[in-house]
Amino acid sequence: MKFVLAPDSFKESMTAAEAVAAMERGIRSVFPDAVCIAAPMADGGEGTAAALVAALGGTLVTAEVQDALGRTVRASYGYVAGEELAIIEIAAAAGIDLVAVPDRDPRVASSFGVGQLIGDALGRGARRFIVGLGGSVTNDGGAGMLQALGARLLDLNGNELACGGAALSRLARIDLAGLDPRLAGATFRIASDVTNPLLGPDGASRVFGPQKGADEETAAELDAALGVYAAVVRAITGREVATRTGAGAAGGLGAAFLAFFDSTLQRGVDVVMAAAHLSEKMVGADVVFTGEGSIDLQTLSGKTPLGVAETAAVHGVPVIAFAGRIGTGAEALYERGFTALVPILSGVCSLAEALATGPANLERAVAMTCRMRAVWMAARK
Repeated sequence: MKFVLAPDSFKESMTAAEAVAAMERGIRSVFPDAVCIAAPMADGGEGTAAALVAALGGTLVTAEVQDALGRTVRASYGYVAGEELAIIEIAAAAGIDLVAVPDRDPRVASSFGVGQLIGDALGRGARRFIVGLGGSVTNDGGAGMLQALGARLLDLNGNELACGGAALSRLARIDLAGLDPRLAGATFRIASDVTNPLLGPDGASRVFGPQKGADEETAAELDAALGVYAAVVRAITGREVATRTGAGAAGGLGAAFLAFFDSTLQRGVDVVMAAAHLSEKMVGADVVFTGEGSIDLQTLSGKTPLGVAETAAVHGVPVIAFAGRIGTGAEALYERGFTALVPILSGVCSLAEALATGPANLERAVAMTCRMRAVWMAARK
């Protein structure tokens, strides 16, 4: 039998690669000679680099960069030398988890560190990039990233702007003469489930600003500043980012990628599945196992298990999803190609215990599912 193992991470319990290993142990306890194809997944957020490094045989590398407040941090990204491919999660440098709640201020927070990660990857030979836009604490439209890569953001007097979203209200010109020339040969696949535009009531500042420390007045200030930025970007590039779908992702980093680089923005799980060649791995499979920490109605919003099920449906392969929690509305997934949804917990326990015993629980649930499949197979003979 051929199994394709394509789970996301089980947050705070196990990485996608660890989930794959637990699934394989469960399978082999019942079907020792099974063919198990590892395909750890992610949807563009946390765990994307690790999942693709595991799937593609790359390495995780570390660079010293600035976090959103200019402090030095060590950030990791994935690199696959044979494919000249870098996999970057912007949260590694500009993540909200790196800044304590009292210190969050989107007026000064900068995406500078994201540009430093890209520059480091270019120096290693990367010419293709997968960038996960998620979990940022910034609202600067990607201006800091551009500054780190050599662009100069200038006011009316030719002075360079300080970092952060608020300074963009004084932006008059963007000088691209010093932009890293290696970017001209680079392509970017942007993984994001955010479809918000840059500006307006559904834009980056008003929708996501509050979770980054912006009150109503600050959100309005930042929206206006990004409006100035969008006008300058349009004048330079001819590209309208103010209303473009996805431009508001990661505090407007989506806008910078779409305006200045050779970029395509796609649903996160689609980017990861394509990079990991998931469809090819499903050819001839008997069953696909996927899963993540929680499965519910929100899974239909483009989460990893849904993408895996959609791909499996093309090949006519049944999909079984495992989760620590099967939540409200999960039954709707049966109409979207899922054969079964299996909770991995065997009894009532605390959250801490559930997280700590996740791999063992997943292994046991997979083994039980395989035993039921073995009974079904025997009954068909």
